Amino acid sequence: MSEDFYEVLGVSRDASEDEIKQAYRKKAAEYHPDVSDDPNAEEKFKQVKKAKEVLTDEEQRRAYDQMGHERFEQAEKRGGFDGGAGGAGGGPFGGGAGGDPFGGGAGGMGDIFEQFFGGGGGGGGRGGARQGADLRTSLTITMEEAYQGVTKQLNITRPEQCPDCDGSGHPPSADSETCPQCNGRGQETTVRQTPLGRVQQTRTCSRCEGEGTLYDETCSTCGGEGVTREDASLEVEIPGGIDSGQTLRMEREGAPGEGGGPNGDLLVEIQVEDHPEFDRDGADLHYTLPVSFPQAVFGDTVEIPTLDGKVEMDLDAGVQSGETRRLRGKGMPRLQRRGQGDLLVHVQVVTPQNLNEEQREALEAFAEASDEDLSVDQSFFEKIKSSF
Repeated sequence: MSEDFYEVLGVSRDASEDEIKQAYRKKAAEYHPDVSDDPNAEEKFKQVKKAKEVLTDEEQRRAYDQMGHERFEQAEKRGGFDGGAGGAGGGPFGGGAGGDPFGGGAGGMGDIFEQFFGGGGGGGGRGGARQGADLRTSLTITMEEAYQGVTKQLNITRPEQCPDCDGSGHPPSADSETCPQCNGRGQETTVRQTPLGRVQQTRTCSRCEGEGTLYDETCSTCGGEGVTREDASLEVEIPGGIDSGQTLRMEREGAPGEGGGPNGDLLVEIQVEDHPEFDRDGADLHYTLPVSFPQAVFGDTVEIPTLDGKVEMDLDAGVQSGETRRLRGKGMPRLQRRGQGDLLVHVQVVTPQNLNEEQREALEAFAEASDEDLSVDQSFFEKIKSSF
């Protein structure tokens, strides 16, 4: 692994602070000792954390760019920097030892955790009460289940508040001191001289990450993250009439909050499987009905499948292929509204083929009587049987 901080994080030298933090979160998730199989994971984890601390501090980044990696490290060892980057060798309270290695108390191993810490910047630490992030997942159901409504079991892995440190990131026995960089305020102010005058900027303290306090120990269970990943089994109530792409919100089943804040929500996106007989269009269903030649000529009463059992429908004599019949109220329930959609039955007359001699003569006689010139095959009735 390269020592250069930009190469450690995989970013360009002109990367923005947000790009650096985003790259850090991905690398931290990759090398977190609790989830990585890399034998050097712990050392690499410390290295990406150090790179993030230096490159997100404006003054230290400027010094790093001017001096280069080796001279910067030498100056730091001599005590030339008092910011968050000095943590690796600066005594028991150096460099945010109790800080959140994922930049803001969020966790992220696996797809669902990307959303937990993917939204935003890592600016605030654990200084105030904040609601946890919303998590997203998906669930696939059949069209019959979407019609009736169903309760499904959903198994996910999600971040939970660490049981050993109660989400603080450090053991209860850890010694603490007020952060000397921000004097316990959790924020630091910088003043810059610009062509337009002096500009004052306030931001989250880079050393204590907004907590205002430094600790000499990090929780060994969560690695200072404040959360662990746990398996959870939840019951999801799916209402009848739901469609693909619609989302159910399960309140307080998302990521844990910070500083006593409430959990986020779990958003479950529903996918409805295609049906072998029906095509869906909102609350309406479409069904193609194969009809034999005699049925089309003479009319008939036929059975039509629905998602609620079979119903009978009358076919008028002389029905044409492509005509549509509407069975009202035989479609899908209307979500959050009364009533149901319709079932649209599309008639498809089956053309006779492979007729035997007797059938051929009968149809030729029909064509002659109709003054039409028809050429017909054999096995008409077998074609009719196969169409059903």
